[in-house]
Amino acid sequence: MRGARVIVVGGSLGGLTTACVLRDAGHDVTVHERSPDPLEQRGAGIGLLAATSRYLVERAGIALDDMSIATDFIRHLDRGGAVLHETAHGYRFTSWNAVYRILSDSWGDDRYVPGSELVDFAQDGDGVVVRFADGSSEPADLLVCADGIGSTARAKLQPEARTRYAGYVAWRGLVPERDLPARTIAALADAITYHVGAASHLLAYPIPGPDGGVHPGDRRLNFVWYRNRAAGDELDDLLLDADGVQREFSVPPGKLAARHDAEARASAADRLPDLLAGLVAHAPQLFLQVIADMEVERMAFGRVCLLGDAAFVARPHAAAGTAKAAADAWALADALARADDVASALAAWEPGQLQLGRQLVERTRRIGDRFQVDDSWTPGDPDLFFGLYRPGD
Repeated sequence: MRGARVIVVGGSLGGLTTACVLRDAGHDVTVHERSPDPLEQRGAGIGLLAATSRYLVERAGIALDDMSIATDFIRHLDRGGAVLHETAHGYRFTSWNAVYRILSDSWGDDRYVPGSELVDFAQDGDGVVVRFADGSSEPADLLVCADGIGSTARAKLQPEARTRYAGYVAWRGLVPERDLPARTIAALADAITYHVGAASHLLAYPIPGPDGGVHPGDRRLNFVWYRNRAAGDELDDLLLDADGVQREFSVPPGKLAARHDAEARASAADRLPDLLAGLVAHAPQLFLQVIADMEVERMAFGRVCLLGDAAFVARPHAAAGTAKAAADAWALADALARADDVASALAAWEPGQLQLGRQLVERTRRIGDRFQVDDSWTPGDPDLFFGLYRPGD
C-alpha cells in the first residue's frame, strides 16, 4: 500500500529515519516532537553501523568519509599504558549531531511540528486519532511511536514494561583534538581503545568535530567510561544535578554536581592509564548516562506501533541502538509495501522486529556482565565486536 497518513511521534534519529523512509515510499508523513527547541545530543559519539548509514548513503547521497571516521584496530591497554592486545578490525564512528543534521536536512521543516507532545490516542477500524498536550488532535492511518526510552505511548500500550538498571553508569566526554598532545592523538586516532579494570572499563575513539569536521585537527576524541554504581541512594545522589534537579536516565553536559565531576577526574588519574586519564582531564565537561535495558512483549497494536528505544532499550555495548531503530523503519516500509492495509502490515512486521530486539538486548547484557560483573572478557574476542544482527554485522 501507498499513501497512508502517518504520524511519527518523536523527532530524534529513529523518528526522522522512519519519517524519511516512509515519505520516500509514498506515504503522507508528519513528525511531532515534544521538545520546542532543536534537539541536542547527549550521547556524543556513535558507532556507524550499516543500518544507520543506509538512508544517509542511499537516499541523502552522503559519502561515508564525509560523515564518519574509519578506524583499523581494536586495541587494549594495560594499567601502565602498554598495548596488551591488538586486533585488526575496522569500524566507523560518527557523532549523534552529524547523523541528526543530515536526517533533519533531508526531512525539512514543513512537516515537522516542534513542541507537540502526545498525550493520548484512540483507534478504530477506520483510523487513529492522536491527541496532543496543546488540546489539538490529528487523524492518521498509522501512528508510529518513536518517542524514546521515556515513551508515553509505551506506558499506555505496555505499562508492565520497565527499564532494568544494569548496575553501572557511563561517564562520557568529548575532547577536541587541538587540545591534546600530538602523542595522544597518534596513539588513539586509528583505533577503538579499551582499558578494563576492576568493575570498570573505558573505551575511546575518534568522531567528527561539532561542525562535522572529519579531518585531523577538526575531530574530537570521544570516551565512555563504565563504572559500577549501586542502585538506590548512591545512584540517586549521582543523578542529583548541579541545580538540584533529580534526573532519571542521564545528566547532560554542564549539569553534573561539582563534587561528582571532581571525583570522576580524580579517580581517572588514579585508576586509568595516563593516556586515557588525560582524556578525562581534558574534557571540558563530563556527562552521565545510566545504563539500563528494557524489552516489550509487543510492538504492534492495530494501527499503532512502537519503534526504536520506545520498544527495546539495549545497553550500548553493541553500538546498535540507533541501527536497531533504523532497521525497524526500513522493515516497516517493506511491510507496508507488501500489505493491503495498515493492521496487516504491522502484524507482518512485528515478529521479526521483536526477535531482533530480544536478541540485541540479551547479547548486550552478556557483554556488559563480562566487562562489569564477571571479569570474563578476553581481548580480541569476536563475540565482543559491535554489530546489530550479530557480532561484526
